[in-house]
Amino acid sequence: MAVQGTDPLPRKAPVLLNYSDRFLGWLENATLGQKTKTYHHTGLRLLNTTSIAGMRLDRITADDVEALRFPKSASNANCALRTLRRMLHKAEEWKLIYKTPKFRLVKEHGRSLILDADAEMKLIAAAAACRWRKGCFETFRDVVILMRDSGMRNERELYRIRIENIDWTGKFVFVPDSKTPGGRRRVPMSDRVLALLRERCQGRSEGWVFPSKRSRSGHLTTVGKLFRKARDQAGLSKDSVLYCGRHDYGSRVLKETGNLAAVMKTMGHKDVRTAMRYQHPELDIVREALNHPRSMMIQ
Repeated sequence: MAVQGTDPLPRKAPVLLNYSDRFLGWLENATLGQKTKTYHHTGLRLLNTTSIAGMRLDRITADDVEALRFPKSASNANCALRTLRRMLHKAEEWKLIYKTPKFRLVKEHGRSLILDADAEMKLIAAAAACRWRKGCFETFRDVVILMRDSGMRNERELYRIRIENIDWTGKFVFVPDSKTPGGRRRVPMSDRVLALLRERCQGRSEGWVFPSKRSRSGHLTTVGKLFRKARDQAGLSKDSVLYCGRHDYGSRVLKETGNLAAVMKTMGHKDVRTAMRYQHPELDIVREALNHPRSMMIQ
């Protein structure tokens, strides 16, 4: 159980569902990023639908946690489990329980889908068929193209591009802030990205490339809803997300250059193992073997 020890606790441990109010109060005032707070809010909503929601904190065991099942993907389950782990650690810190039970997260498989040229064409055609406002369509189109040709992280980097950080002569975009310290980097612009940004920034010398009056930050924060509509209209897999364009970028650059260091540098990777996900030499080797004239001969 979560409570272990001989000394009595100062009070009876609350039920998880009731304890969530105190946790949310702490979460609201904690010095955490907004994305992390939203993540835990989502996790808490998932936990509140499970059998442990009505259990006292000191009665929750590792077996109880490992028996939980959550809808959709493994990442969805881990969102709930990470939130539960944080909630129990805070309960331990506040002396509501003696010790947090140890439990494992669900194994997640890395994203394997890529947003290739064919998918891009279908998405943009589908978006045009949706008859969105001109500005809405152009923003969606430009984000999709930039994602594929820059490999930037969408929320932390692409949506936050500022005109002052575009070097028109050197043909690169400087990323001043990223997910990791190594994410500060120069991202080269392809010819179509250069043309796209010149058109979008025409007449302006500073400010957000994707300004938005609807967000407090002043810049675009998501195209998720638009992407899902275009994806469904195009008949693409529901597993396909905008971030797949980053995977496509890494795969294409590595295939064309064979330079893993260049991929790591332009994508802001520090770990070689992370960048190696974009390397698929075995596919080309097998394909070449199958297409070899001798393998096509009928014995």
